[in-house]
Amino acid sequence: MNIMNERIAKRMARAGLCSRREAERLILEGHVFVNGEKILSPALNVSEADAIVVKGKPLEEKIPPRLFRYHKPAGLVTTARDPQGRPTVFQHLPPEIGRVISVGRLDMSSEGLLLLTNDGGLARYMELPSTGWIRRYRVRVYGPVDGEKLSNLANGITLEGVRYGSMIVTIDSQKGSNSWLSVAITEGKNREIRKIMQALGLTVNRLIRVSYGPFQLGTLPKGAVEEIPARVIRDQLGKALPPKSS
Repeated sequence: MNIMNERIAKRMARAGLCSRREAERLILEGHVFVNGEKILSPALNVSEADAIVVKGKPLEEKIPPRLFRYHKPAGLVTTARDPQGRPTVFQHLPPEIGRVISVGRLDMSSEGLLLLTNDGGLARYMELPSTGWIRRYRVRVYGPVDGEKLSNLANGITLEGVRYGSMIVTIDSQKGSNSWLSVAITEGKNREIRKIMQALGLTVNRLIRVSYGPFQLGTLPKGAVEEIPARVIRDQLGKALPPKSS
């Protein structure tokens, strides 16, 4: 068996128990024991030989990373629990896929491809700008479109003190005051596309994510979820996956 040292929070996330942030909270609240001793700091490396107990239950053996494509409809928030009582993505997932977290988010009004995984470490890797994955969108806007201003977004833009990276925009079609744009970004800051378009005098009235890195929305029906085969995960994300046991 491969004995791999890793942070306790990462181990908990890889087991599919919770996200790293939730794991750190459980540790700080005194709910986690390693080899019979309570730990109060997430700054601890563990191996497969260590016995970990969370809230009185042994941490299950690592389960293989799973990744799903989900066609998010508009009208759902991407959160496990919403204080305002709005419907969430996770309330609309089939129970047989088990506990998953989202890779990044789509706001309530946005739709399209949302990746879901049971592995918190894998989600974090896919979200990082340093991974270099391009997110592509189809965006319908209302208002006067200025092609030069859209082209200049390739150099990035600063709004209200926040620096946004390169955004590649092409105009697909125009009908009256409505236009369809293709937009490509690599960062995905909160409501990034909507804020930038608003700064250019455009109102986004539809936003559809069509791809995230190598994964495509394709013809997946709205509201449907489909698991990505393990071999594809290994091919596309091999560096982010834990070594196989031997």
